[in-house]
Amino acid sequence: MAAAAPIALREALLLPNIGVNQQFISFTNVTMESDKFICIRETGANNSVVIVDMASPTTPMRRPITAESALMNPASKVIALKATVPAVAGDSLQIFNLELKSKMKSFQITQPVVFWKWITPSKLGLVTATSVYHWDMNGASDPEKVFDRTANLEGTQIINYRVDPQEKWCVLVGIAPGAPERPALVKGFMQLYSVEQKRSQALEAHAAAFSTIKRPQNPGVESIVISFAQKTFANGQLTSKLHVIELGAPAGQAPLKKNAELFFPAEFADDFPVAMQISDKYGLVYVITKLGLLFVYDLETATAVYRNRISPDPIFLTAPAPGIGGFYAINRRGQVLAATVNEQTMVPFVSQQLNNLELALSLAKRGNLPGAEALVGQNFDRLFASGQFKEAAEAAAESPQGALRTRETIEKFKRVPPQPGQTSPLLVYFGTLLTRGKLNAFESVELSQLVISQNKKHLLDNWFKEDKLEPSEQLGDLLRQAGDADAALKCYKASGATTKVIEGLAGKGDFNELMAYSGQAGYKPDYLYLMQRLMMDNPEAAVNLAKMIAKQPGPPMDLNTLADLFLQRNAVREATAFLLDVLQENKPEHDKLQTKLLEINLVTNPQVADAILANGTLTHYDRPRIAQLCEKAGLYMRALQHYTDLVDIKRVIVNTHAIDPQSLVEFYGSLSAEWALDCLQELLKSNMQQNLQLVVQVAKEYTEQLGAGKIIELLENNKTYHGLYYYLGSYIAFSEDPEVHFKYIEAAAKTGQLKEVERVTRESNFYPAERTKQFLMEAKLPDARPLINVCDRFDMVGDLTHYLYTNNMLRYIEGYVQKVNPGKAPQVVGALLDSEASDEFVNNLILSVRSLIPVEQLCAEVEQRNRLKLLNPFLEHLVSEGSHDPHVHNALGKIIIDSNNNPEHFLTTNPYYDSLVVGKYSEKRDPNLACVAYKRGNCDDALVDCTNRHSLFKVQARYIVERMDSDLWNKVLEEDNQFRRQLIDQVNSTALPESRNPEQVSVAVKAFMLAGLQGELIELLEKIVLQNSSFSNNHNLQNLLIITAIKADKSRVKDYINRLDNFDGPAVGEIAVGYEMFEEAFEIYKKFGLKSQAIRVLLDHQGDLDRAFEYAGKVDEPAVWSELGHAQLDHGLVAEAIASYLRSNDTSRSLDVIERSKEAGSYEDLVKYLIMVRKKAKDSKVDTELVYAYAKTKQLGPLEEFISSPNQANLQSVGDRIFDEGLYEAARILFAHIPNYGRLASCLVRLHQFQPAVEAARKANSPRTWKEVCYACVDENEFRLAQLCGLNIIINADDLEEVSQFYQQRGFFDELIALMESGIGLERAHMGIFTELGILYAKYKVEKLMEHLKLFSTRINIPRLIRVCEEFHHWKELVFLYVQYDEYDNAAMVMMNHSPVAWEHVLFKDVAVKVSSVEVYYKAISFYLEEHPDLLNDLLKVLEARIDHSRVVSILRKADHLPLIKDYLIAVQKGNLAAVNDAVNELLIEEEDFKGLRDSITTYDNFDQLSLAAQLEKHELMEFRRISAFIYKKALRWRKAVALAKQDKLYKDAMETAAQSADPEIAEELLHYFVDNNERECFAASLYTCYDLIKPDVAMEVAWQNGLMDLAMPFMIQFMKDYVGKVDTLMADRKDNMEERKESESKQKEQQAQSNAYLNLMPLALPAPPVAGDPGFGGAPAYGGAGGFGNGGSFGGAPAYGGQQGGYGQF
Repeated sequence: MAAAAPIALREALLLPNIGVNQQFISFTNVTMESDKFICIRETGANNSVVIVDMASPTTPMRRPITAESALMNPASKVIALKATVPAVAGDSLQIFNLELKSKMKSFQITQPVVFWKWITPSKLGLVTATSVYHWDMNGASDPEKVFDRTANLEGTQIINYRVDPQEKWCVLVGIAPGAPERPALVKGFMQLYSVEQKRSQALEAHAAAFSTIKRPQNPGVESIVISFAQKTFANGQLTSKLHVIELGAPAGQAPLKKNAELFFPAEFADDFPVAMQISDKYGLVYVITKLGLLFVYDLETATAVYRNRISPDPIFLTAPAPGIGGFYAINRRGQVLAATVNEQTMVPFVSQQLNNLELALSLAKRGNLPGAEALVGQNFDRLFASGQFKEAAEAAAESPQGALRTRETIEKFKRVPPQPGQTSPLLVYFGTLLTRGKLNAFESVELSQLVISQNKKHLLDNWFKEDKLEPSEQLGDLLRQAGDADAALKCYKASGATTKVIEGLAGKGDFNELMAYSGQAGYKPDYLYLMQRLMMDNPEAAVNLAKMIAKQPGPPMDLNTLADLFLQRNAVREATAFLLDVLQENKPEHDKLQTKLLEINLVTNPQVADAILANGTLTHYDRPRIAQLCEKAGLYMRALQHYTDLVDIKRVIVNTHAIDPQSLVEFYGSLSAEWALDCLQELLKSNMQQNLQLVVQVAKEYTEQLGAGKIIELLENNKTYHGLYYYLGSYIAFSEDPEVHFKYIEAAAKTGQLKEVERVTRESNFYPAERTKQFLMEAKLPDARPLINVCDRFDMVGDLTHYLYTNNMLRYIEGYVQKVNPGKAPQVVGALLDSEASDEFVNNLILSVRSLIPVEQLCAEVEQRNRLKLLNPFLEHLVSEGSHDPHVHNALGKIIIDSNNNPEHFLTTNPYYDSLVVGKYSEKRDPNLACVAYKRGNCDDALVDCTNRHSLFKVQARYIVERMDSDLWNKVLEEDNQFRRQLIDQVNSTALPESRNPEQVSVAVKAFMLAGLQGELIELLEKIVLQNSSFSNNHNLQNLLIITAIKADKSRVKDYINRLDNFDGPAVGEIAVGYEMFEEAFEIYKKFGLKSQAIRVLLDHQGDLDRAFEYAGKVDEPAVWSELGHAQLDHGLVAEAIASYLRSNDTSRSLDVIERSKEAGSYEDLVKYLIMVRKKAKDSKVDTELVYAYAKTKQLGPLEEFISSPNQANLQSVGDRIFDEGLYEAARILFAHIPNYGRLASCLVRLHQFQPAVEAARKANSPRTWKEVCYACVDENEFRLAQLCGLNIIINADDLEEVSQFYQQRGFFDELIALMESGIGLERAHMGIFTELGILYAKYKVEKLMEHLKLFSTRINIPRLIRVCEEFHHWKELVFLYVQYDEYDNAAMVMMNHSPVAWEHVLFKDVAVKVSSVEVYYKAISFYLEEHPDLLNDLLKVLEARIDHSRVVSILRKADHLPLIKDYLIAVQKGNLAAVNDAVNELLIEEEDFKGLRDSITTYDNFDQLSLAAQLEKHELMEFRRISAFIYKKALRWRKAVALAKQDKLYKDAMETAAQSADPEIAEELLHYFVDNNERECFAASLYTCYDLIKPDVAMEVAWQNGLMDLAMPFMIQFMKDYVGKVDTLMADRKDNMEERKESESKQKEQQAQSNAYLNLMPLALPAPPVAGDPGFGGAPAYGGAGGFGNGGSFGGAPAYGGQQGGYGQF
């Protein structure tokens, strides 16, 4: 699975997404020297360099730079540029500092640089055709030559150059075309150069890299190694290897040499390495190939770790990423991929998948990776068991993440008895740890205990100086017990043990330090002297004294006064202890003392006050006052709990930085809606940035109570769009309120969530379009896609275009037109023109969509703005492509007319424009042009109207005459035409005289006749033609006269025919026919010998077939017979017509004959006719119809003979026709002859010849044919043949579903499943077959479904099968599919919801650890609790690292099943969570496991101690009462602990508790108790145990009074010995101090005398301040000696208060 892969891969960036054109993503344009920058050169009209800072990749920096190459420095914003200068040899090199905007260096190298690279952060490597140079960017040095290239690199493309970290070795890598026998495999060559030896070695390799390792033989020195990958083809063998070789190995030591195979899959046989990166962090080698394969090897052993394809696109560039221990890679698509080790899975992968435990352990140690705990533990246990303690110690010290550096390990070493003459294993362990580094806290404690027990404390001092020990409170306790109070104090300070620091300072008597450390030094010398003295010397004694006074009947001192006495000395701790003891009974009269107790702690130690309030034992204090103090002390949650006024709550609630967010959210649940909203307002008003998340959380939690509208209003009023965004983001999915959707869009836009704005505008159907559009325009987002979505969906394209253009977002305009909606391009163009966009941009935009744009709309939009000329290039482009669109030519014509570019030529020659449109456009510009256009398009009305309005009657007359349109003549010659007279004049005077076309005259005459002017015209013509005039023989006039007579006076026509000889007989005859003067026409044709026309008159107009047949017989000419045949054919006399055609040998109407014969069914006659036709001409149509006639007449023999001979018949079309008519046998002959196997198969199917049909379908190999044959076989139950056909259909994914539906509709489910089962074995089997088979199993054979899914899980469409399994309730299979699809949440939910069939414990555990939703964990816990409680612990074990243990405890506690998860609770108790600890302790109490309970509370201290102690105090078992005492002791409730021990007669515990309390009063009380109860031995033991606390006079008095002097004597002897020793030491110190003081004073006087010659003239100097050791505050001698509180003497010495020489006055 991807989640278990040892290499984590992610897409860090997609270059096209930040505006980088795809064409520039190549090896020559893109450089990446490190994980900091990517540099892309963009070439073209505007050259530029794009610099991508990987820290903020979405905001690239673009600079107008022209260069052939650009390299960003791997560490800083420095860029190196290379360019060729015209007429200058070589390349120009420059280095710029982009931050300072200055040039750092430049150099003109004489040879072209073919490759260059930053080899260090300050040095460039330059590779020319012959040599390699190094150029340092610092200083003024020029490039220095390092070495010459070897011959093996000639003719290669250099792809990499590297140097080792010490710059002692260099490697140059190049590639060249492959060998002729394997051209696709690129060759790789490498040159390795030693700088020290100045020698090169030529090798074959595609990629190489340097690194350093530490050899076991020489662990203190890093060895340089080179790793290189090669893939060669020689002697027919393909070799792929990775080599790791040590360079410069020390003399006498064998160098490291490792190699391993690079295993390329078969489909990657010609792939080759292009890059290599080495991770120093993990010691891994990454080999990246061109086609995207990644090989991962261990550097030290060259062991293969992992291989996978990381990119489907070729990779051309990589860069190291040392920060993550991986690399970056860039592929052709522009993906910037980041790859590194998956720390969670690398070690398990190597140990489990590769089964290489040694490598897994090495990787874990080297990279401090998890997952090797078991391996390390096993190795440690093995070494430990074999007695190899030093090796075991080293294994523990080197364990990843300190997995073995635990108390258990120390205990193991402790349990091993030391051997005589050998070092203790425990010391060996600690010695190993010390050589490796610093010890942790518990290791430091254990080692210190061991050293102190051996009286070697000086070792601790040395280790502290070397920072080898971790300070802790326990370590400080050990040092204090060892007598080193100063070291203990330092340890307490370093570990933050405040209480112990104060105790230590008090023990030293260093009150100045104590006051400075505690933060206050308040001191008032107005308290009772005894109390003051005790508080100075022993504050604990002062507390005990105060308690004693308070317990006396009628206390001699007021309790309040006693408390004030402590407070005046700032003895808050003592005052607190005193007041807590006094106020235990919680009496109402102690309300002021309760208030004071809380006051003093809230002022000085708010945590103590918080604990007191949490305990709930005090209830009578002044709540308003305490609320104020809680507020001042920063206990804002407590203050909120005490305040009842909204003003106070609002003031306090703003301190969210000091309040637990969850508690505050819960607190809001206790407020009314109005108060809650006011408080939320206050939070936003006080510190919106800090409180916003909390406000949103409250709003989400209490939306129903507060109301969504009011919450939105609140957030809006405070202008917190982030809050609005986060709140509405959780609410919008459940709302259809347009206002909510709009507000969410607004908030997302104003918070920069542009992707979300784009998504909502695209998907939501509820936001107000106009308002959203207006907002997006005003917001001016950098990404215009949201606005595009709105405007495109709601047809506001004009506003969109204007906005985009105005804001210079031209690429979005182009993107919208080209990709989103080309149909809206006219509107976009119109808006651009309104916005005065440049013509070039508009033209380019139009050309970019070309044929997709609606031309008519485009022209209309542009013409409205009088910018038609703008479209000229576009229109010409369309015309050049062959466009006949009238709209294109209309627009082009308008442009030509406007530009006056020979418009007449266009108007007369262009056949595609709309004459009416163009003419209308031309009228205002040139009426003559309009007339030309109208004339070309026969736009009669428009031309007449135009010429009337512009008085162009001559043009009108000529047009009308030439037009020869009767309707037009009628229209212009109507009486109501006011311009008729002018027109007639021009017709008579100009148009007709100019005309040489009799027809024009004839039309004009007819028009005149219709207009009532025939008489005048006929008379004129008769005078000209019939009378002897010069026009008598005028051919046209004769025609005109006869035609006019035909039209106006038919009675004269025969006379004219007989009298005139020079008229056009055919034409006049035709006109006569037109006027139904058939006899006259017949006479004309006979007169002029037009026999064919004559018979046509008989046939066509008189319909006299008999007279025509008689006439044809008389004439007996082929043409006449043809005409007769035509007529007979037209009248349906097909046989007679064919006979006439045979006599005339006429084939001209063969097609008509064929059609009429088919209509009449005269195929027998048609065969004869077509045979005759075929003799005259070879025509495809004739041959085709002859074949068809043969088929229709069922002359199959002649048919086969004909198609076998040469012919031009379209056999396919004939075959189709006869197939459609059911002539399947004839069709079979034709299709077999063609051959057309598809149609042949169809024929055979209909002839029920299925086996031949299948064979024909196989030859046709067409999906349609296969389906036809298959379906026919299925219908006939020929399932075997159907399956053969079906296999050829289902390999096409598009046809698979159709076949499946066909089978299923007919109920052939088993046959369909058999077909699919056969299909999955096909070579071309695709995912659809496997998926469809799975669906069929789900529907009809459930028992096979799971097996199918397991076998082919990688080849099925999982989402589709998921839907099917859901539909048919196959829950177990559904779980499997969800798991395969990595939808672990759904898998878990299915198993829980359908547990009887879907749940499996092992599978559920595997799924549970991979789910992404935390809530699923808790649902799983509840599920197991209900259905499988016995396995709940097992589940919790695997979920241990992913769940909230407190919540688990809460769930089980509510269900009252905590004992079920005891094992789990014990396992997770190491987290020291209060809820877990409480639960464990509760279970241990129930089980009466006092030993386990003691271990629990000792190891884990995060629980309610006092509550547990109170619970155990009354337990029936003594051991639990001992634990109660132990807890009280830990809580410093000494008296309670001692009382419990005395109650159970556990006198040893009582004595130890009294000794630990350091309270003399408790010790003395215990002493008296033993005496009173006649416990003599305990009396003696108590004197020993509490030796430091019992005063000698008390001990002697009690012993003397009770006859116990013998038992007290050892105590007195020891005390006298210690006392005498202390006095001797003090006296010796005093003597030394006095001598040093005298010597110092003497030296000081001598120096003063020498430095000031006028000393005797100066006044006496003030007395010097007391120095350390002087008598005074804290000086020696101590209590009762000379000095003490003042220089005056002893405890009662003078002077006391206010004295001049000592006491408090001087202080």
